Amino acid sequence: MKNWKKQTGVWIDASEAIIVTLFDGGENVTEIKSGIENIIYQDDKINKVTHRHQFEQQNNNQFDHFLSDVMSQVKESDELFIFGPSETKTQLQRKIYDEHFIDYRKLIDVQTTTKMTPTEILASVREFYKN
Repeated sequence: MKNWKKQTGVWIDASEAIIVTLFDGGENVTEIKSGIENIIYQDDKINKVTHRHQFEQQNNNQFDHFLSDVMSQVKESDELFIFGPSETKTQLQRKIYDEHFIDYRKLIDVQTTTKMTPTEILASVREFYKN
């Protein structure tokens, strides 16, 4: 019997999201980079207070845009599984609940994992939806 559900797994941390979608015997893998910069790489000659505030505001905007990009990639999914090593997975979960962009009932599970290779991520999503 074929599985007609569109099942999606999102491995996410602050730098990237790897989205694996399983559908009708096929699969698709999409990678989204966050584009968030680390303050360590910024010029020390700029006024630190003003610069830090601007930098943090820019990063917050980039981070919100990143999470919105991920949500737009998974909005058509019937089932969603989020996993990853950092708090980013929890922030994505919270954004899903708060913004109602995706039906929160589609979110099956959120798990903490280690840093993973794309091959390990694909295998984890396949295993999660095996049943």
